[in-house]
Amino acid sequence: MDKLKIRKANQADIKLLQKIGRQTFFEKFTENNSEENMLKYASEAYSFEKIASEVNNPNSQFYLATLNNQTVGYSKINFGDAQTELQDPHALELERIYVLNEFQGQKIGQLLFEKTIEIAQQAKNKFVWLGVWEENTGAIKFYEKNGFKIFSKHIFMLGDDPQTDIMMKIEINNPKAD
Repeated sequence: MDKLKIRKANQADIKLLQKIGRQTFFEKFTENNSEENMLKYASEAYSFEKIASEVNNPNSQFYLATLNNQTVGYSKINFGDAQTELQDPHALELERIYVLNEFQGQKIGQLLFEKTIEIAQQAKNKFVWLGVWEENTGAIKFYEKNGFKIFSKHIFMLGDDPQTDIMMKIEINNPKAD
């Protein structure tokens, strides 16, 4: 039986987060984007310094998914001023769920998603929101299946290419939220 574990990442995981982030980013988006824009974005978003600052930000958290002692993906969530767009004090942003291609379809993304909802409930957030590239139809279907609704759009810059992200959110069923 495969053994899947999810744990909170720490400073010792920065290079691992950098490696998985870059790999999954290129696996997912290379086909539809120029190499120049992919490299430019990746060099900034997945630099050691950038990941280190995110890991050290108390309002950002990374969760690693490990299958049979091999790290196969991660999620990144943001609270408060670490949120990339809304910065709503009653919200949690799900910035990333990344799962390596060879481990897709094994419910790893689902478990990372469920961990995010659990954290949002514990924090008494009113909703979880995210931005997803309009051409990433698989991810959009995944989020819709999990109850997310589209509420807006925004422009995401990939290098010098303005792209449209679909903004989605899900209300958190949390009667104790104030």
